Order: sequence, then C-alpha cells, then structure tokens
Amino acid sequence: MNPSLQLNTTPDATHPRRRFLFHSLRASLSATAIALLAGQPRLLQAATTSESQLGDDIRILSSALAAEREAIAAYQLGADSGLLDSGTRKIALQFQGHHGAHAGVLTDTIQQLGGSAPEAPTRYDFPTDQLHQQRDVLVFAASLERGAVSAYAGAIAAFDNRDLAKAAASILADEAMHWAILRQALGMDPVPGAFFS
Repeated sequence: MNPSLQLNTTPDATHPRRRFLFHSLRASLSATAIALLAGQPRLLQAATTSESQLGDDIRILSSALAAEREAIAAYQLGADSGLLDSGTRKIALQFQGHHGAHAGVLTDTIQQLGGSAPEAPTRYDFPTDQLHQQRDVLVFAASLERGAVSAYAGAIAAFDNRDLAKAAASILADEAMHWAILRQALGMDPVPGAFFS
C-alpha cells in the first residue's frame, strides 16, 4: 500500500485552522468554560473547589501544552526531512496546524486560570537517526499521536474542573483521528479495537 495520505485539503477545509478549532472547541463547552476562554476566570474559580485543585488543573494543562509543542516540532521535522512525498507532507503540516491550535487554546487557558505557560524547549531529542524513509516518519508520528490519545484520556479523569475535561475530550478526538489516519497510511487497521488501551 502506498503510504501517502489522501485527504481533502482544499482551502475551505483547512482555512483558517486555528480559528475553526477554537470555535469547534467553544461549541462543545459550557458557559463556564467559554467564560474562562473569553477572559473571565472568576467564573471558573467559583466552579473550582480549592486552590490546590486549580493548581493541579494548571499542571495538567501545562503537561498537555508540552506534548502539543513536541508534536509541532515533530511534524516540522518530518516536513523538513525530505522523506515525505508532497501529499503526505501537506497532511503532516495540516496535523501540525491542529497541534498549533491546541497549543494556543491550552496557553490561553493556563493564563486565564492565573498560571504561566512554560517556555517551549529549544531542542527535542527525536530519533532522527532512525528516520530513513517516509514510513519511518509516519511510524514516529503515529507513536506520538497514540501517546497523545493516552495522555488526554488520563487527563479527562484527572481534571477537577469538568469543563476542562470536556475540552480535553475534544482535543483527544482530534488526536485519535490523526492516529487512525496515520495507521491507515501505514497499511495497518486504523481502528484496532472497540476500546483504546
């Protein structure tokens, strides 16, 4: 099977990605979460039972932000590797755009909660010595997306604020679609089971 990805990438489907994701995310949230993202953290504080729990939520968001930044850098590595055909490279950059939108929302939310978004690392320790062909890049990307699905699944249960859990579920769905598409491009069953494990 040719591992090139085939998706609709017309301008209407991808422009502007961040705004589309932000509005999609907002559509799935309650009034409390919308107020939070719109700059009214006092409403969120009323829904949060303690400073300790708020701090825990900020730490979870910060970890998610770190993972999104890692994915952005990984997709850039793949796009710049010279190993991807033009169609696959286009999709890699589209997925990178999704991760950028996630990172933007997470950064804004951390700040609205009164936290400080951590600085992005200047360098990542990616297995570049193992990337020799397009399939290697796709396997690497699929492993990161699978890790993101797992991380967001854990975050949903860990958030004290249920609106943040809903937002994490929305992002998890996008990560799961990335993982399924990459698996299919690799000639694997895109949805290997009825439950994620």
